[in-house]
Amino acid sequence: MTQVDAQYRQQARSAAINICSQVLPMDKLPTALKEAYDNLFEQLLDDKESEFKQAWDKLPPSAAKLLPRADFHGFFIASAWLQLSLMAQDIAQLADTDEAIAEQEYSGIYDRISQSALKESVRKLKKARTDRRLLNSIRDVIANG
Repeated sequence: MTQVDAQYRQQARSAAINICSQVLPMDKLPTALKEAYDNLFEQLLDDKESEFKQAWDKLPPSAAKLLPRADFHGFFIASAWLQLSLMAQDIAQLADTDEAIAEQEYSGIYDRISQSALKESVRKLKKARTDRRLLNSIRDVIANG
């Protein structure tokens, strides 16, 4: 489990929102999707299984120095949010047919999204070591949304 302070939390959240706002109207999300995003954010930031920590620790130093850890955490969370938005239609349909979706079903969805998003985020950061345009794009979207 990763312990984070308020500044780290805010930096990761800001990065995630800036990235997602390029694709999604973050200020106009339906309540159910916003709650799902908030739950996923907390789960991925808490990192109870230490998956993010392990992935970060395994990064080559040349990749880890490209972004602050909190920014990369936000980058990873944004990737997970975007994947969740692709699944939102299915979640909404399940919620309509069964009002009380079990927490385990959400957890299973979150676990799959988390693993996929982390792999993709690590791959992109490693690629950014040799692709300056990709690195600049990542930095720009994290900073400016």
